[in-house]
Amino acid sequence: MTKLLMLGGTEFVGRALTDDALERGWDVTVFHRGHHAPPPGVRAVHGDRTAPGGLDGLAAGEWDLVVDTWSGAPTAVRDTARLLAGRAGHYTYVSSRSVYAYPAPIGLAEDGPLVGGSPDADATAYAEDKRGGELAAEAAFGDRALLVRVGLILGPYENVGRLPWWLNRTARGGPTLAPGPRDQGLQYIDVRDLATWTLDAAEAGLGGPYNVVSPLGHATMGSLLEACAAVTGGRAELRWTEPEVITEAGVEPWVELPVWLPPGELYDFMVGGDISKALAAGLKCRPVEETVADTWAWLQSLDGPPPHRPDRPDKGIDPEREAALLGL
Repeated sequence: MTKLLMLGGTEFVGRALTDDALERGWDVTVFHRGHHAPPPGVRAVHGDRTAPGGLDGLAAGEWDLVVDTWSGAPTAVRDTARLLAGRAGHYTYVSSRSVYAYPAPIGLAEDGPLVGGSPDADATAYAEDKRGGELAAEAAFGDRALLVRVGLILGPYENVGRLPWWLNRTARGGPTLAPGPRDQGLQYIDVRDLATWTLDAAEAGLGGPYNVVSPLGHATMGSLLEACAAVTGGRAELRWTEPEVITEAGVEPWVELPVWLPPGELYDFMVGGDISKALAAGLKCRPVEETVADTWAWLQSLDGPPPHRPDRPDKGIDPEREAALLGL
């Protein structure tokens, strides 16, 4: 039986990875701070990687695979990977396409220029921290380190608030600001597809960097928002608006209108990754309609508001601001 050590494992990406591993019948140990309950069926070990002695719970034990979703100081990845290098067969670090130097053209592959980063750095900025984490994993595990460079992640258990905001907005109904172009391609990954590919790749012993997102155009702003409107009852009247109108009004892309970016340099950087390497290694992406429907079902199952990461800003445009843009 495969033994997995999941560093994290209670929220969004970590939760999807843990659930997938349990469905495979793997023996799963979840190492986390104890702020959220892990899925039933795992062995939980508590520790804070930023505190002195925080890794004491991992001083003993052996695992076939380790998966790490850390986004803070690279020193936490460095210390953990060093500790486990002789007792784990393979180390997966869930990184980000933000490690590529900005700007970047559409079609950039894994060998593109990168930001600076150090495995010995304290937390500085997201991109540099992720790059430092990559270097830390590789320093300890060499070609036994898999670097999963993800982009936009959507799906059930989302704790950032992008797709949940659009679903709740379309559920409210009425004239709804829909940022164009309607046929603008998106590049994202369903968190469950990310989990499946990552565990398959780790089990196969893959190493090095992989861009892991959907093909550009797997979905569009149109197909995403139309799926949201349909699954929430069809009460939303999508009013497609030219990007120039939105940007001239000072609306903040990605935050006030989650997922959306106007055409241009930032769009090319965020959604233009070459994923041929991951596709060749078995990446499969489910339809956007399934991601939307399952996320809506999860939202409806909650007793209260969805979880939200405290280090991320609230998402969504103010209703009065939206109405003004629509001339209402």
